Amino acid sequence: MEKVIISEKRNSDIIDGMAFGFSAALLLGCIAGAAYTGSLVTLPEDLFRILISPGPLVTDYFMIGSMPAAFLNAGLCGLLMACFMHFLPGPSHVNTLAGFFLVIAHCFYGLNLLNLLPCFLAPFLYLKIKNLNYNENLHVCMFITCFSPFVSELLFRYTQGSSFVVGRVSLTLKGILLTGGFVLMLAFVAPAILPGAKAWHKGYNLYNGGLAYGILGFLLYNFLYRTMGMEMPQKLIVANTVYDHFGRSYRIFANIYFVLLFIACIIAGWLLNGRSFKGLRHLYRDTGYQSNFAQKYGMPLCLMNTGLYGLLFLLYINVAVHFTIGAGFTGPTFGIIFAALTFTSMGQHVRNVWPIFLGFPLLSLISTSFNHLIGGSSEWTISSQAYLNSVAFATGLCPLVGRYGVIAGLAAGALCASLCTATSALHGGLMLYNGGFTTGVAALILIPILEHYSVAKRDEIKQYIDLGDMMTVNEGALRNQPPDKEEQKKRSE
Repeated sequence: MEKVIISEKRNSDIIDGMAFGFSAALLLGCIAGAAYTGSLVTLPEDLFRILISPGPLVTDYFMIGSMPAAFLNAGLCGLLMACFMHFLPGPSHVNTLAGFFLVIAHCFYGLNLLNLLPCFLAPFLYLKIKNLNYNENLHVCMFITCFSPFVSELLFRYTQGSSFVVGRVSLTLKGILLTGGFVLMLAFVAPAILPGAKAWHKGYNLYNGGLAYGILGFLLYNFLYRTMGMEMPQKLIVANTVYDHFGRSYRIFANIYFVLLFIACIIAGWLLNGRSFKGLRHLYRDTGYQSNFAQKYGMPLCLMNTGLYGLLFLLYINVAVHFTIGAGFTGPTFGIIFAALTFTSMGQHVRNVWPIFLGFPLLSLISTSFNHLIGGSSEWTISSQAYLNSVAFATGLCPLVGRYGVIAGLAAGALCASLCTATSALHGGLMLYNGGFTTGVAALILIPILEHYSVAKRDEIKQYIDLGDMMTVNEGALRNQPPDKEEQKKRSE
């Protein structure tokens, strides 16, 4: 059996390969989707409608444009991210891969090539001024695209009010200036608040950016729309006969597409791992807390974990949709299947997420039982869009399962399910990482309780690494260029 070597270069090459591979899969999904829906002729028009439409949560790009147009949008954005990852000097890392997955995921609901570019490119000015390495901090630029719905609002609705109509949109100088000022502010504020948020949840929430940017989104939304007294943003609704014809569900297409994609990940990882599953058992024993699976186990195992985890999440979605009435396989549902893969290389695996999955039906059961007891009525279902979206991000609390056990995971899932329908109102749906924001709030509630009642874990936490070291490990860290030889010599002296 071939011996597998773990090296930074090999990991980087596989990460870049995954980015290009998933981008190609999305473009193939566009072609297959066009053949499946018969909407190839309208593809350019559908994509254009996606680009010029405001995109607050949860804007379904299958309805605004079409399924193949949403795949094309995601494929183009993914390809752009992959090119930056590959051609910028220096190795790619798992934080960047996490940012890549979040970008392509939200390209199915709220993020597009037009509103992404200002948010993605503006932080490079910050990196230039601060003399930070571009590739090492590329994930920060990717994370900031969660504010892209603000860009669409400023360009297309904030400056035109209720007169905005899809198909008859025009840019104004006022809108362009507002957008320019907004993204420049983001470029210097958003990177600064990202590392500190990790101290709040002590590394137990993998979606560090969700908590940090949820709070910033809360401030920005209230300033623009409450303080300034502007009309609140509304989701756009477009009559779409193709979407209605498919019953707002693409279940068959989704299952075929994602099963093939995830099996391809498993096979590719198996081949790169010397035609072996060796080491996967050790990865599944990892708590997921402060873990970089690529450094510890190598990217081939991470690639296999991505495929296996994706199949598990797809199974959960199918079970939820089959047994309850809800959203089904909409554009956002396709997106959150990609979002669920975000941290499969740095914390998430099938053994530490299943209790969080079960927390959602557990809360549904408790709610139904309570309402039956008091004579009320329980109206929510785990397959509604809000709960499907939330469960993908609730798994960011998987380190709690690794450290505190199954009960903590069940509590984490139930708490996220309880909070997820309320948090989006705080930022008006204009910050796309609402699931990560909800997860962060849940972590702030759960962690002190778990620490208080777990003496052994509390003793471990006393030995927690200091904040300066933390900021170099997880996805929220801004990475400086390595010090030059003179600086190293001064430090040693």
